[in-house]
Amino acid sequence: MREHRTGCAGMLLAAAGAITAVLAWAPKARVSVDGGFAGMHRDLSVLYVDLPLIAVGGALVPLTAWLLTLRALRRPWLAAVIAAGALALGVWGLLSWWTPYQQPEFMGQPRR
Repeated sequence: MREHRTGCAGMLLAAAGAITAVLAWAPKARVSVDGGFAGMHRDLSVLYVDLPLIAVGGALVPLTAWLLTLRALRRPWLAAVIAAGALALGVWGLLSWWTPYQQPEFMGQPRR
């Protein structure tokens, strides 16, 4: 019965990690989806390339921390705290590192 509870807790941490990562990523990706000013910067590849990678990474980071800590220390509450800390560090790293590509603004005719 104990393995069942720890397995469910790990899956809940993975789901919470995926949801948290996607919600933290979405405001930065908004420019690529709606296109910004006059739709000039629309790039929908963020939906089929970046979104799955962000969701999988958000699920795997806390789940990996949970499993490694649980196996080493055998304390579920400590494993949950370390997994939450790993998720927070992962989201911080995502927000500080990842920026969607934006094409430069076109201002008039180029000089000859």
